[in-house]
Amino acid sequence: MIWTLALPELALAVSGLIILAAGVIPKQDTFFPVSMACVGALLLAAVLVLGQGEGTALGGHYVADAFSNFMKVLAIGAAAVGILLSLDFNEKEGLARFEFPVLMLFATLGMMVMISANDLLALYLGLELLSLPLYVIAAFNRDSSRSAEAGLKYFVLGALASGLLLYGSSLVYGFAGTTNFDRLGEAFAEPHGISAGVIVGIVFVITGLAFKVSAVPFHMWTPDVYEGAPTPVTAFFASAPKVAAIALLARVLLGPFGDLVAQWQQVILLVSIGSMILGAFAAIGQRNLKRLMAYSSIGHVGYALMGLAVGSDIGLRGLLIYMAIYVFMNLGTFAVLVAMRRQGRAVEGVDDLAGLGRTDPVMAMWMAVFMFSMAGIPPLAGFFGKLYVFLAAVQGGFWTLAVVGVLTSVISAYYYLRIVKVMYFDAPIGSLDRAPASLTVVMAGTGLFTLLFALWPAPMLAAAQAAATALLG
Repeated sequence: MIWTLALPELALAVSGLIILAAGVIPKQDTFFPVSMACVGALLLAAVLVLGQGEGTALGGHYVADAFSNFMKVLAIGAAAVGILLSLDFNEKEGLARFEFPVLMLFATLGMMVMISANDLLALYLGLELLSLPLYVIAAFNRDSSRSAEAGLKYFVLGALASGLLLYGSSLVYGFAGTTNFDRLGEAFAEPHGISAGVIVGIVFVITGLAFKVSAVPFHMWTPDVYEGAPTPVTAFFASAPKVAAIALLARVLLGPFGDLVAQWQQVILLVSIGSMILGAFAAIGQRNLKRLMAYSSIGHVGYALMGLAVGSDIGLRGLLIYMAIYVFMNLGTFAVLVAMRRQGRAVEGVDDLAGLGRTDPVMAMWMAVFMFSMAGIPPLAGFFGKLYVFLAAVQGGFWTLAVVGVLTSVISAYYYLRIVKVMYFDAPIGSLDRAPASLTVVMAGTGLFTLLFALWPAPMLAAAQAAATALLG
């Protein structure tokens, strides 16, 4: 049956409902078993995605191909690691409630729907299914005014972005007569099928999705939400939803609007350049690590969008490789941030890392690996991520984009290397608590990938190439 194509989403939805019902029944603490069940459900969904066929289902609203499989596995993996990061943190902060991993599971279901959306309505459905749990987990620490503020800011600005996206979709539907991506592509292939109303609609759709990836000038929520939300939530925000939103942006612009590349390319170019510049300069003065990572993530989105701006097979491959490497670097860095505790109290300042090289050399080593990689220093994985998007920009003739990318990389290296300097050259101000096993495993796993990617990049490159070919046909 054709609906079996959507089996990963159906399995995750049913698993989520069963886990939710099971979590409500017992009176004792259910946070840990529910978290493990959610991780198991996510791994099951990942296995089903890898065994998935290709084609469209559910009346053309759903599409499965190599591109969706690549991005789904990335998003599911990031979500599973996000739950692992929360295990120890939530217990110590008094946030060990079973709803937390279940909300992350349903957010992941929304991401999977987004990535496989083949219709503007399915796109919106997936986006809202992702957004609603995110609003809740941003404000999950009810006793913290910062967390409540983060949730409220994200909710208000998220609602605005959803409204803009829906308005853009209605304009596209009004002028093209359909919401299906395949039929939109056919309509825009004809020169007379393009009107000013469609172009305005595309701009509104890009605006709504740019908010989700926190690209300039729709980034204003990012630093406050990243700082105020519980640290595992920030780690989740900075990885999985970004993968889904970037995938959706790529599918929308290179799929139904692929023939209108001349109309949307300049918008993506400006957004990419703005994000890289803001990410490089705004993070320099930050003393809070979560705010610094917020601006860092804005910069990284700028580099990723460089691949999309090129609008070619090589550019899309560069984008996919960059996002995969970014997820590993980011989750590893946040594993260190989640582990930062002094005498049982969570700390998140740059100065709190002072002397870490002497007091906890293993954690300092992994943090240094992630910082050098984010700065794009060879032979670490981050260097290759930037290499592929810069090559795509140069081969596509986008020299300005490439030059801005290189210059902002140099500027951003300052604040990454400053963290390394603080860890190894500043006097210790007291040792940090020993990291729990779950966080050490995440640090080691993501760190080894970042460190050793150069030795065996072929599987990642082949998967990214197959995904890019599937999307561009």
